[in-house]
Amino acid sequence: MQIYRSLAELGSSSSPSVVTVGNFDGVHRGHQMVIASLLERARLYRSRACAVTFHPHPAQVLHPVSRMRLITPLEEKLRLLAGTGLDSVLVLPFTEELRRWTALHFAQQVLHLGLHAIEVHEGENFRFGYQAESDIAGLSEMGRVLGFAVRAYVPCMARGAPISSSRIRTAITAGRVQEARALLGRSFSILSTPAPGRGYGSKYAVPTINLAPYADLLPSNGVYVTTLSIGTDRIFCGVTNVGNRPTFGADSFAVESHLLDYEPVDLEETTPLRLTFLRRLRAEQRFASPEALRDQIRVDVQRATRYFKLAKALGQTIPPR
Repeated sequence: MQIYRSLAELGSSSSPSVVTVGNFDGVHRGHQMVIASLLERARLYRSRACAVTFHPHPAQVLHPVSRMRLITPLEEKLRLLAGTGLDSVLVLPFTEELRRWTALHFAQQVLHLGLHAIEVHEGENFRFGYQAESDIAGLSEMGRVLGFAVRAYVPCMARGAPISSSRIRTAITAGRVQEARALLGRSFSILSTPAPGRGYGSKYAVPTINLAPYADLLPSNGVYVTTLSIGTDRIFCGVTNVGNRPTFGADSFAVESHLLDYEPVDLEETTPLRLTFLRRLRAEQRFASPEALRDQIRVDVQRATRYFKLAKALGQTIPPR
């Protein structure tokens, strides 16, 4: 998949495109449905299948105080979009200038002149342009002038409500990672590295790994059944605590994974780690002593071990997809 990070990078290509525009945070089942249909149409027309997205997320620019955290930071979003089969993604820098573009200017510069769109695929609630001035009907009218058709989609539904990035953020923030999996079409995961300054060397022989501080979306504080991928070839089942570790005092927030069936592994401070959340076991709590905490950890490990045994008996892949 080709990635363009500005209109200028598109060059003078005149290849026609079938296009979808959006933030695609999470690349969830609704996004996947639209992209799958777009791919079919692009293959029918022997055209490029292209997505247009923005960085940073417009909400982070328009509402900086809210500090909205992303389900999928940019590079993870691009990895997931590449997995859909798209031919290219245009990442537009969301600047003050772009924020003030009218809907017509966007349609002219990006869809018509930049991508030579012959079809544009969007959800029926799509809005664009300065202050969200235009909707799917306005886009269709512009398409009739500029030479592209518009295909609108009703929302993809799950459990009686539309699938949306905001709904998924709410589920993850509340710790409902199994609900998030149903909406995403895969288990929620984050990509990080080991916490710095903890003495990681060429062989790491302790079955507990702390992740480096993570700026985007995490589940609510609590204990979760997880898997941890280390590098590109090792996956360990585990139990992860997300929170402040109140038994040991305040201001000690950490994402700390205890790995089951652990074997020594090569681990440096730059080793990529992917932590995947499968099930919430309990909320974070304060224990009377470190000994009481260790007793609870044994219970957590037993419950996680039963989870993985049952998953294996049912023929599920780890992590579940």
